[in-house]
Amino acid sequence: MRITKKFIVAGAGVVTLVAGGGAAVAATTVAAPAPKVTAEQAIEIAHKQVAGAWVSELDLDSRDTGADVWEIELTKGAQRHELTIDAATGKVAKNETEQQSDKDDDDRDDRDDRDDRDDD
Repeated sequence: MRITKKFIVAGAGVVTLVAGGGAAVAATTVAAPAPKVTAEQAIEIAHKQVAGAWVSELDLDSRDTGADVWEIELTKGAQRHELTIDAATGKVAKNETEQQSDKDDDDRDDRDDRDDRDDD
């Protein structure tokens, strides 16, 4: 009878440890809270910076060190704008403009010409 009591006590201890460990793992895998600035708000902020542009890319960058940011790429005419917007405050952290090169257009024309030749 003493042996049976020892097994019951030991089994209860193992169950307690496993349950406690499971709770600890569950607590560490809780999803991060949603950003205060939504994607729609980030796009509105970007359009205020670059009026008349269209959004070609939008990503939420969850950084390990520092605040989460929205990374938005806008295109207006021959210019590409890359903006970084703080997902907590809505402040523009970075606004870079890059001129799209004519070389990109020439490369597309060359590919189109090759495609035409392949059809012959």
